[in-house]
Amino acid sequence: MNDQPFKLHRLLLVAAASLYIWVLLAFEHYNGGVVSHHLLHREDLPAISNWWGALVLPLLSWFLTGRIYKRVVTAYPFAVVAGFIGALLFGILLSVLFVYQQQQMLSGLMLSLPVLALIFPLYRAEFLLGFVLGMCFTFGALIPAGVGTLVVLMSFILHKTLRPVLGYVFNSLSGSPGSK
Repeated sequence: MNDQPFKLHRLLLVAAASLYIWVLLAFEHYNGGVVSHHLLHREDLPAISNWWGALVLPLLSWFLTGRIYKRVVTAYPFAVVAGFIGALLFGILLSVLFVYQQQQMLSGLMLSLPVLALIFPLYRAEFLLGFVLGMCFTFGALIPAGVGTLVVLMSFILHKTLRPVLGYVFNSLSGSPGSK
């Protein structure tokens, strides 16, 4: 990809992410104070302030757009944009379910992640960025970045190890021409 359009896209995305987190922080500040989230949603564990998002989200956006650029050659393919939007919508859905205390649906979606990791390469940067941006309005930036990092690790392991094994077993059982 030409460096000039990429640099512009990167700056625009980082600026949009920065504006997004600062608007959220300003809204929280003027509506009762900036929220702090307890780890695992338990009062006896330490709390993490959403103020950390002002640092984490721009840095994460910068880093992840750089990772995308290293992988993409000519232009942003449909898979990158679709992955980002899909992860963004998934993060928003998880946040909405959490806010409305739909624990069964929330658990079901979280448990679907290993299956999704076998189908899609959730370990890629666009998935993590979309996931974090989608969950920021509910959880700030730090907790989704931590959870997203765990999802990335799980996805990488499943996609690179279990998926080829399952593909081999399926091909062997179905007797497809490439299995012998």
